[in-house]
Amino acid sequence: MNSNSPHAVVVGAGIAGLLTAIVLAEHFPRVTVLERDTFAGSDARRGVPQARHLHGLMEGGRAIIEQLCPGLTAEVVAAGAPTTEVLAGSRWYLSGLRAAPTETGLITLLASRPLLESQLRRRAIELPGVTLRERIAANGLVADGGRVTGVLVSAAGAAPEAIAAELVVDCTGRASRAPEWLRVIGAQAPEQQSVVIDLGYSSRTYRRKPEHLDGQLGVVVSTMPGRRGGGAIVVEGDKWHVTLGGMLGDHPPTDHDGFTAFAATLPVPDIHRIVTDAEPLSDPVPHRFRGSVRNYFERIATHSDGFIALGDSLCSFNPLYAQGMTVAAQQALALRACLRKGTARLPARFYTHAARHVDVAWRMSTGADLNHPGVIGRRTPRIRLLNSYVTRAHRAAHVDPTLARTFMRVANLVDPPETLLKPATVARILWRARGIDLPAE
Repeated sequence: MNSNSPHAVVVGAGIAGLLTAIVLAEHFPRVTVLERDTFAGSDARRGVPQARHLHGLMEGGRAIIEQLCPGLTAEVVAAGAPTTEVLAGSRWYLSGLRAAPTETGLITLLASRPLLESQLRRRAIELPGVTLRERIAANGLVADGGRVTGVLVSAAGAAPEAIAAELVVDCTGRASRAPEWLRVIGAQAPEQQSVVIDLGYSSRTYRRKPEHLDGQLGVVVSTMPGRRGGGAIVVEGDKWHVTLGGMLGDHPPTDHDGFTAFAATLPVPDIHRIVTDAEPLSDPVPHRFRGSVRNYFERIATHSDGFIALGDSLCSFNPLYAQGMTVAAQQALALRACLRKGTARLPARFYTHAARHVDVAWRMSTGADLNHPGVIGRRTPRIRLLNSYVTRAHRAAHVDPTLARTFMRVANLVDPPETLLKPATVARILWRARGIDLPAE
């Protein structure tokens, strides 16, 4: 292939980076994906420590990935991952109350992060013109006259080099150095907002028995203000992947007895029953998430052409709400739509488009975080009113299958939040929530 043909570089080969490469391959003859990790083996990569914990691919994200990679769901299933229906084949507890079992039209793909990523990586590198380079780190941007023209990289045992590119996309995640890179080349860096939650995870795997959870394949106990939470899903290999979590320093232990005891303090016994009956297959491993971070690239007055940030580099969400992969997929689809109209003013157009999706997920997740009295942040009357309303929606969803379906479709980023604010739905939630008490904290 002609080395002078248009070239795009993606920094980071996680979910966001791979989806970006797949989109870019439709418009650039050459796409290079740079990754500082190596992909030897099937375990979680060193650079993705959260890959050892539960990952929820919402139906909104799965549908987009299937659109970009037709047949991928079936391929992941063929590799061993089960699927289930959100409220029919698994259990969801909201504010300690189980959402009423019902059909929702929402598919849950129960795959571990390493499996999903490996299948997506295979799809990406099979595309003509896509190259993946391992064990190479990006250290900065190359610019000319205010336009980004490449990326500075280094690899062990090799001299630093500059890789020329018409477009550089940063998908390095929440540890992104994009703001610093932009400042170094004299460009404007984005405003940043953070919401500190001090979330702690602990995860391990267990051997599954068919009778566990009455044969269902998953249970999610939402971590709410004053409540510990967790999840257990059946992944490839017919094993339980169990994650426990707590906010504001209330982190689950990583020893066997402590992990089991923490599970006993959840508001419902489902996960504790699994971990006390099943054979452990791994030791508990920890992960800590300091807080959500949003970079407001869409507010920059003058963008440097030739560079965009995508995925967690743009906005990193509280993982409790499982929004990250889905919002990254939404951003990849936004990039695709923008590229179909050319590359002129691409950053400004992309950030404006992507912000529509980021805004929705950010309001949902940070609003829920601020329902926890220990989380620092400004609680507007609107946030207080919405949080009170959402709690009523949790109560109503416990007894009303129609409302349970509506709520889960919004939570899965399939239907817009406004769906819950339709007059008939509001009236139904307020009516059905009466007389239903939440479990004691």
